[in-house]
Amino acid sequence: MSLTEAELIQIRRHLHQIPELALQEVQTHAYLRSVIEQLATPFMELKTPAELPTALLVLIKGTAPRRTIGYRADIDALPVTEATGLPYASKHPGVMHACGHDVHMTVALGVLSYFASHRPQDNLLFFFQPAEESENGGKLAYEAGVFTGQWRPDEFYGLHDNPELPAGAIGCRLGTLFAGTTEFNIEIEGVGGHAAFPHQANDAVVAMGTLITQIQTIVARNVDPIQSGVVTIGKVQAGTIRNVIADHARLEGTIRGLTQAMILTIDERLKALCQGLETAFGVKVKLTLNQGGYWPVENNPALTKHLIEYMRSAPAVNYVETAPAMTGEDFGYLLAKFPGTMFWLGVDCNAQLHSAKLAPQEKAIQAGVTAITGFLTARMQQ
Repeated sequence: MSLTEAELIQIRRHLHQIPELALQEVQTHAYLRSVIEQLATPFMELKTPAELPTALLVLIKGTAPRRTIGYRADIDALPVTEATGLPYASKHPGVMHACGHDVHMTVALGVLSYFASHRPQDNLLFFFQPAEESENGGKLAYEAGVFTGQWRPDEFYGLHDNPELPAGAIGCRLGTLFAGTTEFNIEIEGVGGHAAFPHQANDAVVAMGTLITQIQTIVARNVDPIQSGVVTIGKVQAGTIRNVIADHARLEGTIRGLTQAMILTIDERLKALCQGLETAFGVKVKLTLNQGGYWPVENNPALTKHLIEYMRSAPAVNYVETAPAMTGEDFGYLLAKFPGTMFWLGVDCNAQLHSAKLAPQEKAIQAGVTAITGFLTARMQQ
């Protein structure tokens, strides 16, 4: 039997109470496995990769498979102290499902339970993924060879909850849904000295100030105005006291772009500015770029067209065309390796993602399950 709406809500509330950080999702993994084992059938197989022990893969073998369709749900939480006041609030101090991954998991379990009792035509692969919020769990899984043999999907789908959409609505778009992100750190080494004798020193603060200004020109002058890119410097450090010229400065920031090509263009411009700073100021500059698995979520055109056409035509689905978002998601890395689509599930909440007060509307869960099971069933007939 498929899990009922009431059962799904209870599952979601239990998951909400046991949030765990990236690669520490031991309780979550055990609970997911216990629920899935209760749904077990002769045509279902479970796998926990030794290389990624909090991940869980479930394969439902189809009656006449022509493809393996993957569905991903992320399972980790954030280092946020919950402030919702809910009776089923987090029991783990300082950790919360503030990005709604408890909803993601619950919807996936609802879809899985449906196909466990309504055997699909194609193979279905469910990937309960650790470490989306940090540590790029999708990339870790791919590089560990998790998706090989019967565990390799031909196409991949996944959702993210959206507090700005009506509860249960499905949002999507052709092209990029989420931006890719790259973190950068810049270390500037000058020569310290007395504030009264600047000619005998090499001020790292002055060099840093110039670089900050130059960085603002990257998007303004190197990114197509009709596209979107962001370079934000969020942290600067330099100096120890007002009358000592600083010999060291550090910048920390983030790059965001709607395509991987755009991110690489911004990376190259940042490298060039750092090299130019060395020449202009005689300082040493060390630039560190770290993208990991947080690539842009670039939806496959053909598969996304199929999904949008179904969601628009399904009587039970409220479909909303959405704009791209500058938030990051490591599902983008998997979509660079496998064709697929990510979409939004509306949860109608005044609080934003990553907020300590995020409280998704639970009626979105069954609506999401209905929309996704309907789409996957239709996809198998194409």
